[in-house]
Amino acid sequence: MESLFVRYRNLVVLLALLTVQLFGLALQVRRTPGGTSMLDSSDPSGVRLIRLWANALISPPERLVHSSKIGISATWSNYIDLVHVRQQNKDLESAVDRLRLEQAALLEDARQGERLQAILGFQQKYIYSTIAAQVYGSSGSDRSRDFFIDKGRRDGLKPDMAVITAAGIVGKVRDVFPHTAQVLAVNDTTSGAGVILETTRIRGVLRGDASGQLEVVGVTADQRIQPGEHVLTAGGDLIFPRGLPVGVVKRVVRDPDRDGLVDIILTPAAPLDGLDEVLVITSTEPRFPPQDEQDLAASKADEGAVPPAIKDQMKASEIMAEKLPGLTDPNLPPDKQPLNDNSNPNPAPPPPQPLHPDEFSPTANDDSGTTPEPESSPKQKPQMTPQRNP
Repeated sequence: MESLFVRYRNLVVLLALLTVQLFGLALQVRRTPGGTSMLDSSDPSGVRLIRLWANALISPPERLVHSSKIGISATWSNYIDLVHVRQQNKDLESAVDRLRLEQAALLEDARQGERLQAILGFQQKYIYSTIAAQVYGSSGSDRSRDFFIDKGRRDGLKPDMAVITAAGIVGKVRDVFPHTAQVLAVNDTTSGAGVILETTRIRGVLRGDASGQLEVVGVTADQRIQPGEHVLTAGGDLIFPRGLPVGVVKRVVRDPDRDGLVDIILTPAAPLDGLDEVLVITSTEPRFPPQDEQDLAASKADEGAVPPAIKDQMKASEIMAEKLPGLTDPNLPPDKQPLNDNSNPNPAPPPPQPLHPDEFSPTANDDSGTTPEPESSPKQKPQMTPQRNP
């Protein structure tokens, strides 16, 4: 080293002096934002040249180290350090499935609440006594259309009670058990009900066909029967009360076995294939709200205090008063009432006098207004003598 330093001593000294001079210049020179160099002054906006050189020298390796660190961290986090990701995925999938089940349960509860609210509103407004029941099973056969409900004999159910919904009729109670009952739907082939068309007033018998469709059989062909007409219960079967919705006319088809008769295919008013809650009519005695029942009891108590004979006379007088015109005018004073006024506002004019009076004409002095009978005077009738023809 000594021989090399001695050999290149002048050059080394020169390089050292140049380095010191450049370092001193870099400390004094500032680089302005416009890119021009200037000596050190009071302008604080410039950057020393030594800082620029240091930044240019240190920034590339620093950026390289920083990028390498970020890449290594990402590679480690996303590809290498995945020990618990599989278990986390399983936990997340289980949570998603549980949330989906809870969502489905909440939706079903909301729908059931809407159905129960509709049934409760209908039950409160319906005039007959009913009991709500839950549908929980069917017969399991394609040939029969019946199902089971969770109410039975201990709840007051009896055979042949009508089963309905707020939308329309469903069927009738077939077999009754202590806690359950079997219901025969109206679309069964062995079922039947008396119905009437709402507009045309045509009556018929409701039955179900082999495919489970509702049809009114044995109806005389009539051009007035059109699709869209509503069908109601007629009340003649002693099971379904009169006026309950049955369905809507879908189409009219010819009866292949009997000429001149047609079968009316119906769209059921109640969803017979998706029943959840139903109402069973337990009594056909009309019932009223509590306030109306109190008013009826009070009126009956008031009527019981009046003797029957006087009650009949009062009813007869009320009926006559409704039918006959009134004898008093509320707009007139008491002395001008028709019963107290003796004047004749419209006197009848006297009869006209004859131009040529005779013995049959009424005389002016006759106050009775009757025509005097003329005195009969005997008159001789001419005798007719027969003439003989020569």
